[in-house]
This record gives sequence, structure tokens and C-alpha cells, in this order.
Amino acid sequence: MTENIFVLGLDEHNRATLESLPHLSQYRFHGLLTIDELQYGDIDMPALLDAARRELDAFDGSVDAIIGYWDFPVSTLVPILCAERGLPAAPLEAVVKCEHKYWSRLEQSKVIDAVPRFAEIDFDAERPPEDMRYPMWLKPVKSFSSELAFRVTDDEEFREALAEIRDGAGRLGEPFEFVLDRVEVPEEVARGGASACLAEEEGTGRQVTVEGYVYRGEPRVYGIVDSECYPDTSSFLRYVYPSSLPERVQKRLADLSVKVIRQIGLDSVTFNIEYFWDPATDEVTLLEVNPRHSQSHAKLFEYVDGVPNHEPEIRLALGREPELRSGGGEHAMAAKWFLRRFSDGIVRAAPDAADVAAMERDVPGTTARPVVAPGDRLSDLPGQDSYSYELVQVFTGADDEEDLRRTYELCLSRLHFEFDDVEDGDGDGDGASDGKE
Repeated sequence: MTENIFVLGLDEHNRATLESLPHLSQYRFHGLLTIDELQYGDIDMPALLDAARRELDAFDGSVDAIIGYWDFPVSTLVPILCAERGLPAAPLEAVVKCEHKYWSRLEQSKVIDAVPRFAEIDFDAERPPEDMRYPMWLKPVKSFSSELAFRVTDDEEFREALAEIRDGAGRLGEPFEFVLDRVEVPEEVARGGASACLAEEEGTGRQVTVEGYVYRGEPRVYGIVDSECYPDTSSFLRYVYPSSLPERVQKRLADLSVKVIRQIGLDSVTFNIEYFWDPATDEVTLLEVNPRHSQSHAKLFEYVDGVPNHEPEIRLALGREPELRSGGGEHAMAAKWFLRRFSDGIVRAAPDAADVAAMERDVPGTTARPVVAPGDRLSDLPGQDSYSYELVQVFTGADDEEDLRRTYELCLSRLHFEFDDVEDGDGDGDGASDGKE
């Protein structure tokens, strides 16, 4: 029997991943709202809920599951819509405990020690609390994709970052307040609300992401992915699966994750938790808890294990326990690469669908997803981190590290970009030099 799975913000890249796999053929996937509606511009939660309800009500068939793999507002729309229809989903309060960065830190610190010093910061503060040390990160209590996250090293940078966060935190904070009003919030969280600022001391070392799921209250880890940055930056160069961390460290991270997820109260949902592990000190620092799996990793799990990490979420949304597979894919390892530019510019040339199709044909075991198009001003693009501009995502599978890097270089040789350099505040690019990536 075919079951209808509604996916909030179903994009073509992930639709192709889902619909190309024979063992997922018993499911029919339907988009619910668009990426543009969900992630760009102002976010109107009541309007999004009403629009989603209309689409679901108009469907001529059964609505068997509602899922999403994007950050806010998708992460909170899913449990609200599922609760209204009696479908399995995580408790909204547990999801909000993850999404509100300060509340999440309070819950984490109740059960583990791998939490940096942190504090909620008033927007008129001149400096951080006396017990906190630079370098540290300032970020809104509700944000995504490192938007409005700033690394600061002294009081001047602290004040400058705080001013930027104050001006921009409301874009997500105001709609997030709508969700906070639907759950019971502790007093220390309610004081700052949804548009407050969090400061936390910097974690160091190798960054990794632990992925897992919770079924009937029992968390289980199914994979760990390495995250590597461009040298001397906080901007990601690539994700690599499986992790190359020592087995004892991977077990330690899995154990910490289980404790945190149980404390937060997640159930019937996938999750991912980001950590730092410092090889020099063996110190672990938890960075962030997300009440969803990472769609960024879907192709990596498909390449290595034979199934994308969407599958556990689908089974949980249907009330079933996931069936985990390991090592059943065509490759021993896989990576998602991010080609970035570290200065502003206007895109004059970028690869299109035909260019990507030709690359996939000529370089087996690869695919790509361009993020920019001709005419785009990089600084106008939504969802970028605070220090770089993402141009294209490249996915590669390989037998070893050398082959993984060689394949990526072959892909880059097929993906052509051109830019006009622009100065900050210069919107037309006139007289700028031509730059190429």
C-alpha cells in the first residue's frame, strides 16, 4: 500500500534522492509549502500554519506522515501540524528546548559537563560577564545556518557584534515568540524571550556531528560525520562520513548524546548534535542540539550505507522503528564540499543544470547543487554565515581520502564561476575587476 509522506520545504535535490531509491518506492512524497515561503523574508507563523492546513485539507487521499529536515520554522511546524492530525511527532516543548539556544544550554548542563561557560546577554551590555573569557561567540537565542553568529576577541568586537545581533535578531525571534507562547517556559528563559542574545566561550578541536533517532523514548546513534573548516576560518569546507575519530571518542560522544536527548525529552524524531573534540586535551565541548537529522548529510549516508538519513525520519513519522543499514553503499567514504568566496561580489557566470548533469556523467559518484545564479549579489543572499559566501555544494563518494580529494578537484574543473568584485556598500559593481572562482 502506498503511503503519502508530506515534506515541508521539499526541494528538488532531496526529492531526487528520495525518489531514486527502490526501497523507498512504497512511499509517495508530496511537497508542503515551499522553501521560499519557509526560509526567506519575513516568517509569519500563523499564516504558514494556515497555508499548510489548507494544502493538507485539499489533498484527495490519506495524510500518513508529515516530516521536515530544515531548521526553524520547519522544525516547529512539524510537531504542531502532526499533533492536530494525531500523527507521530516529537513533543513541541522538547523541540523548543533544542531550538532556543539558551534553554538548550540550561538543559544540557543538568546532565553533562561538556558544556562551555555561557550566559544570556543584555543588548546594552558593554562587556561579557566577569567569569567568561575571550574568544567567545555571540549569537541570537534563535538563528540558523550561523546567521548573526560572531566570534569576538575583545570588548570592542563584543559591542559591535551585539549591536548587529540586536538589529537582526527579530527576524527569527518574533515568529519564534509565537511558538514559545504555546509551551510552558521556565522563568529564566521567559525573561529574555525569543530575541535575546547568547554568549558562550569558544570550543576548540575537531568538529563532528552525531546523528541519531529516538523511538519510544530510547535514543540511538546511527552515524558520526566530521566537519572540516577552511584554514583559519569558521566556515565549513566539507563534511566527511564516516568519522575518522578514534572509536573510544565516538563512543563517548554517543553516550553524551543519549544523556542529553533523554534530558530534553525528545521522542519519535531524528536528531543531530554538534561537538568539538580537542585531540591535545581530550576535551569534548557540545556545540548545538538540533531536533532533526541533517539533510546536508543525506547523500553521504546514501553513498556509504546505501540509504539516505531521511529514512529513519520517515519510519518514525509512520510510527515504526527505523531499520538501520551500515556499509551497504557503493563507496567506503563520502563528502559534501562547500566552495566559498570570502569577499562580496556580483555573480556574472555560474553553472546551470546542464553543467551539473555533464559533470555527473563525466565524474561518476558525484552530484552538485549550485547556490548562486548570474546576477546575484553575494551579500544579499539569505542563510549565509557571517564570514563567507557559499557558491556551490559538491557531493563525492570514493574509496579513500586521496580519491575523495581528486574527485572533488575534477568536479571543480567542471563548475565555472565569474564575479565582479564590489566594495561593501557598492551595489552596482561598476568599475570592479573581474574575479573567478
